[in-house]
Amino acid sequence: MVSDLIDGFDHAIVGVKDIEAARLSWQRLGFTTCPRGKHIGWGTANYCIMFADDYVELLGIVDASQFTNNLDTLLAEQGEGLLGMAFASSHIDDLAQKLDGQAQYLKRLLELTEGTVEPHFKLVHPPKGTMPGLSGFFVNHLTPELMRQPEWLVHANGATGIASITLGLTNIPAAREVYIGLFGEDFVNGSINIVAGEAGFSRLSLKVDDLDATRIFLSDAQVSFAESDDGLSVAPEKATGAILSFVPGLSQLAPPPGHHDDHYGSHGDNGNGNMIYGCPVEKVEKGA
Repeated sequence: MVSDLIDGFDHAIVGVKDIEAARLSWQRLGFTTCPRGKHIGWGTANYCIMFADDYVELLGIVDASQFTNNLDTLLAEQGEGLLGMAFASSHIDDLAQKLDGQAQYLKRLLELTEGTVEPHFKLVHPPKGTMPGLSGFFVNHLTPELMRQPEWLVHANGATGIASITLGLTNIPAAREVYIGLFGEDFVNGSINIVAGEAGFSRLSLKVDDLDATRIFLSDAQVSFAESDDGLSVAPEKATGAILSFVPGLSQLAPPPGHHDDHYGSHGDNGNGNMIYGCPVEKVEKGA
């Protein structure tokens, strides 16, 4: 089964117009950002928010005169926000064969104080339409020790990892069938929340160890948030266009199909593409 070759989330991608301003915005939300990364030969760079098993990438342009792989057009047309999702696979070559693709070897720069290092990866891009409403791909980290240092994994807001993503699609049963066929029913029930709509990738939920402590941190930091039965939601203007939620870490299940917390609505078309380590930015179909 294909799902046996997929380990879970690897990282969520957030497109930003000003990468340094984005770093400061997410730091105000209580996140630790690792040193800046740079895509070799391109005009794009990133800051990553690392957790033990996954992370969030803030992706922006640092030199518009260089190749940006369409990120400039995407940001101009749709604004900042959630772009796509990478899923982890420790069996990337076998997965590529299952998906009738080929693993792509890539590397980038990571600007550490002691010197620049080069993390290495293997990527697989599935055929178009494999993930309805989501621009997604698969990745295997060949040098994981370069991406995670202990001090990067501690966040003042208590976040410990990605709990779930929310996709707005027009045909929920059909979309669930597709995602279950790819990831398995347990992962979809617990980590991919499909709701009625046309927003595509519309919400990122992060797990925290102590929701009360997160509430106190956000209040003390004067970050406005909304509360629901699911957790705490930060308005997109506070998180560079991303609708971001904090949920209890012990409760990994996403809300049941059809449930939609609409405190801040969706971010429209900002969940329409991805780009990292040489991945193409592409628009995706919203309906399933």
